[in-house]
Amino acid sequence: MSEYTKEQIVESVPQKGFFGHPKGLFTLFFTEFWERFSYYGMRAILVFYMYYEVSKGGLGLSEELALSVMSIYGSLVYMSGIIGGWLADRVFGTSRAVFFGGVFIMLGHIALAIPGNVALFLLSMVLIVIGTGLLKPNVSSIVGDIYSMDDNRRDAGFSIFYMGINMGAFISPLIVGELMKTSFHLGFGVAAIGMFIGLVIFVATKKKNLGLAGLQVKNPLSANEKKRIFTIFAVVAIVIGIFVAIAIPKGWLTFDSFIAIVGILGFLIPAAYFIVMYRSPKTNDVERSRILAYIPLFLASVMFWAIQEQGSTILALYADKRTNLDFMGFHISPAWFQSLNPLFIITFAPIFAWLWVKLGNRQPSIPQKFSLGILFAGISFIVILLPAYFGGTDALVNPLWLVLSIFTVVIGELCLSPVGLSATTKLAPAAFSAQTMSLWFLSNAAAQALNAQLVKLYSPETEMMYFGVIGGVAIGLSILLFAISPIIQRFMRGVH
Repeated sequence: MSEYTKEQIVESVPQKGFFGHPKGLFTLFFTEFWERFSYYGMRAILVFYMYYEVSKGGLGLSEELALSVMSIYGSLVYMSGIIGGWLADRVFGTSRAVFFGGVFIMLGHIALAIPGNVALFLLSMVLIVIGTGLLKPNVSSIVGDIYSMDDNRRDAGFSIFYMGINMGAFISPLIVGELMKTSFHLGFGVAAIGMFIGLVIFVATKKKNLGLAGLQVKNPLSANEKKRIFTIFAVVAIVIGIFVAIAIPKGWLTFDSFIAIVGILGFLIPAAYFIVMYRSPKTNDVERSRILAYIPLFLASVMFWAIQEQGSTILALYADKRTNLDFMGFHISPAWFQSLNPLFIITFAPIFAWLWVKLGNRQPSIPQKFSLGILFAGISFIVILLPAYFGGTDALVNPLWLVLSIFTVVIGELCLSPVGLSATTKLAPAAFSAQTMSLWFLSNAAAQALNAQLVKLYSPETEMMYFGVIGGVAIGLSILLFAISPIIQRFMRGVH
């Protein structure tokens, strides 16, 4: 395949046709809408499926184990993005990665929809982890491809794309949360259908709307590299297979030891990747400076997601066990609280997109937006400790406290997440564009690997300390990041 310049790729995409944005945004918006419908529908009920008793249709795991497994699941989903990004950059391009990823995700949800046992659950985890690793970073990378680097619509486009993600995430917990009353597997089946619809939209519209975006293999393997890399992959796969076959029967590989291994990898992998990109001969001096600027942003993102992602673990348990679910004459499904985060994002994302465009060059810098993000995340945990402070940990809590906490963290998310996606496409070295997007999602992987250990510390007795310490650390880090933001901005070398 011939090599295309950034300008040729942008010119091949119709630049008007979707709310004043490139027409390709339509394809990517609805592909990600249905993928997130699929993923968040599954995720809204997964922790309940794990710890509910078998007689209630669950797997009967302990609550502590279910919370840790849920965090590790999320960590692996985002960790696998580094492989998906590498395959896109070096083997088959981002467009094909998105398609293959959607197929794996759909198969994973089909496996969950079949009544079975822990073994079938583990199979579904493997399929969804592989699929999301292929799809998630690469669909976001294609969004960056359809805009020129100096296009003022870029941040607003990512905010609109982010709104599409959250529209899918809003609708699915409401549907799947209701279906889980009848059968968990029925809810998982609906998630599989959602991914199928997303695949159909992507295949049917990509040629007309995306042009050359996503087709190019940006840093293809040479013939010698292909032979060496795939030999290494084969050997590693065989070694892992042999180890697992021996370790599980002997009791060496358990849920607890696996959680610990993933927790370590959650931080080792991004550290190694920063080193590889920084030292690569394909990275120039300007790009090295931008990598250094990206490190504190990455760490800030880890802190933010460590709080935000507890919405599907600790706050899901809080909704199920600590919240009064009979409110104003309605009985609320605990899964419905998973729709609040995307609902608030749908409501306020257009406002933030308008605000950044309106402010233009007067808007806060990227590091300052990140500091605001973790500030609001920290405040959200301070909010949720107040019911225990005022009423103790024995009484059921008014659900509005949970609503307020989720609303607060959403304000932080709108300051950090879409801006982080856009900043990643700007700061990425040219030879590592899709892989740098994978690195952005590794901040979520590291956060959830950390959460797999943190959630073990939560109990009704430690509730106030748990929320207070984590929230206080986030607020302190936000102040530090704001103070050093001018230094970070200098290292970004022309990126604003």
